[in-house]
Amino acid sequence: MRSTLRAFAIVALISPSPAAAQAPALTPPEGFVLDGMPPVPESVATAMAPYNQARYATLVAWHPTRREILVGTTFAETMQFHRVAGPGMARTQLTFFEEGLGGGQRRSANRAMFEPTSGRAFVFQRDADGKSNYQNYRFDLESASATRLTDGQSRNTLGAWSTKGDRMAYASTRRNGKDYDLYVIDPADPSSNRLLARGEGFWDVVDWSPDDRTVLAVEVKSAEESVLWRVEVATGEMVPLSPQGGSRPVSYAGAAFAGAGESVYVTTDQDSNFLRLARLDPATGRIVSLTDAIDWDVEEFALSPDQTLIAFVTNEDGAGVLHLLDVATGAERPAPKVPTGIVSNIHWHPNGVDLAFDLQSPRSAGDVYALNVKTGQVERWTFSEAVGLNPESFAEPGVIRWKSFDGRMISGILYRPPTRFAGRRPVMINVHGGPEAQARPSWIGRSNYFLNDMGVAIIYPNVRGSRGFGKEFLQLDNGILREGAIADIGALLDWIAAQPDLDPSRVMVTGASYGGFMTLAVAATYPDRIRCVFAGFGQSNLVTFLEGTDPSRQDRRRAEYGDERDPAVRAVLERIAPVNHADRVKTPLFVAHDKNDTSVPYTESEQMVAAVKPNGAPVWYLLATSQGHGLTRSSSVAYLMHAWAYFMQQYLIN
Repeated sequence: MRSTLRAFAIVALISPSPAAAQAPALTPPEGFVLDGMPPVPESVATAMAPYNQARYATLVAWHPTRREILVGTTFAETMQFHRVAGPGMARTQLTFFEEGLGGGQRRSANRAMFEPTSGRAFVFQRDADGKSNYQNYRFDLESASATRLTDGQSRNTLGAWSTKGDRMAYASTRRNGKDYDLYVIDPADPSSNRLLARGEGFWDVVDWSPDDRTVLAVEVKSAEESVLWRVEVATGEMVPLSPQGGSRPVSYAGAAFAGAGESVYVTTDQDSNFLRLARLDPATGRIVSLTDAIDWDVEEFALSPDQTLIAFVTNEDGAGVLHLLDVATGAERPAPKVPTGIVSNIHWHPNGVDLAFDLQSPRSAGDVYALNVKTGQVERWTFSEAVGLNPESFAEPGVIRWKSFDGRMISGILYRPPTRFAGRRPVMINVHGGPEAQARPSWIGRSNYFLNDMGVAIIYPNVRGSRGFGKEFLQLDNGILREGAIADIGALLDWIAAQPDLDPSRVMVTGASYGGFMTLAVAATYPDRIRCVFAGFGQSNLVTFLEGTDPSRQDRRRAEYGDERDPAVRAVLERIAPVNHADRVKTPLFVAHDKNDTSVPYTESEQMVAAVKPNGAPVWYLLATSQGHGLTRSSSVAYLMHAWAYFMQQYLIN
């Protein structure tokens, strides 16, 4: 019966009638302001209902003394922390914040660390106001109460616990709202908070030495450049550990003390196009690579408590592959037998035997697993529901490649609709944000509705500047090179036209954040080749974006997009700004933003909407008012997806 109702709803949407205009409409969530948008029929929500129910769980931390985990998961409206006492056991909700943990629906919002000795409490982060002003809290398990540790206004990192477990070190912008300084605090006594050292730009604490005399800190200058520092806890003295003064920027994406603190394990692209796992000798600056045989990025690593094994994950053409390295021999152990998917977020239990991780795939929204490194057994700890769906029936995506304007090969992930949809299919191009993010063969959530029920093929391109293909590729869109990424989509349009099962006359472009910029830029650059566009939280002019983004982000964003204060760079950014070519946008446009967004100010969308309206094409504008850079409440996300589907039915399918 459910599938029959859903099919009826889809037919009704594809072939609207005068009566359909009088059909019951959805009520927008509180705080949504709609401009130029027609009522969204309830039939859309009925058709999409099963896709709104799929949930996932993501690993947060192991309990230090018990074999149980802390996970982040969404029930009802918001993401909260839950305890799982054993494999397959029920999730017990611990936090009940009205607005959840914040941070949109991003999994990175689930940031917490148990006190490492007793486990009586954990420290976590929460974005309470939707402005990405993450605050640190201590959650006491006995009293089930949370105490804020930071000032409530600045931006803060979570940092790292000391080895003894009596202090934490973290970074905060509280001094001037722009630069991240280092602080030390005993979370059980918020009044103990003290300044450790001042920083300039973005800093974070990643580890403590075994004797707790020093902390390991990273200064991030851009996605391609960072510096490691040793900071003396008693004096605040700062000494650089990583080699300085090279001709090319070097990235350190991860770091941890080794041995008694005399050396440091790192992931770095020093002398390499890819991030490698390596060992750094601070005394000499010498770096010895441990993964030279792997020509892919090492995304993350974790040193076992007894320091005999290093677990690490490589990004192999988008797949996240788990490896185990024997420290004594430097050789890899046989590959763990892990279910197919993307492994990420690896954590060792203090017992040194259990290695927990997240696993997701195109057929699984994501759950937590644990590998016993002695027996090789893999246990599934969480079983997330997909009510009303059979994810096993979903098609596996494939990697596609096409030649761009300069002869460079660009890749993407293509999800093809079921074969029951005949003829050349409409196409949605969904551009990732970042710009340094990466499209991977993963769970696409509610977008499965577009694929499986509407018959729309979906392409997630990895244009130049995407992570995962080496630092040379990562740098290809920096500064005044931005037009190259836009041209990569132009070349993709040519590739689509050559495919016998794809319809080049029905192509939609969409994306959020930087993907929103790309969407608007493509609409202005290739107006005759695009049927409609949907841009979320995107920049319409990189100059006004850089001038308006939060001060703590400006320098790192200038390293990526170019410094708008330089007249020559400014001229290029103004020339490619979508808002300055709004007169070319003649296709239906849907724009969504939130007024609390401090990463990309909502005025970026407002100025684009105002500039396009005189063209006469339909313009839908949705403005939320309290959820920041990304929507945090399930009902808000659902309404936006329903509106998106209705927009596609009107302007892409019909």
